[in-house]
Amino acid sequence: MPAQQDWEWLAACSHYQTAVAVRQLLGEGQFMEATEGLDALIEAMGRTEKRALKSQLTRLMSHVIKWKCQPERRSSSWAITIRSARREIRAIQEEVPSLNRNFIESIWDTCFSDAVEDAEDEMGRDCELISLSREEVFDEEYSLLKRN
Repeated sequence: MPAQQDWEWLAACSHYQTAVAVRQLLGEGQFMEATEGLDALIEAMGRTEKRALKSQLTRLMSHVIKWKCQPERRSSSWAITIRSARREIRAIQEEVPSLNRNFIESIWDTCFSDAVEDAEDEMGRDCELISLSREEVFDEEYSLLKRN
């Protein structure tokens, strides 16, 4: 079993192996050590979900930026990416309710900066946008279809 200081490393490397180690400790009646392993696992899984949400928000913003800055290059793949990123964010939030609107607001500026950088690299030019609203990112419709 991992030494006390190794739980963090194991949990960061493999959630599965950490869970197996914790189960073994529980079977051996080593409840204190198992609790430390569970705590490390919970912490590592939370970081993973936060990174996933941040990645999806940056991806979503980047495509919204490109949509707004390059209307002549809009494509169905951009619309699909926007819709897909929104779905992924909703799924993460359903699984981890603490990653709510407040969490998104706490990472908004960092994600926007990263998204601008990514969009500018893809567009090959500077982006004139200085911000995006929550409505632009999460509610506005981005589609090539003309709907009534």
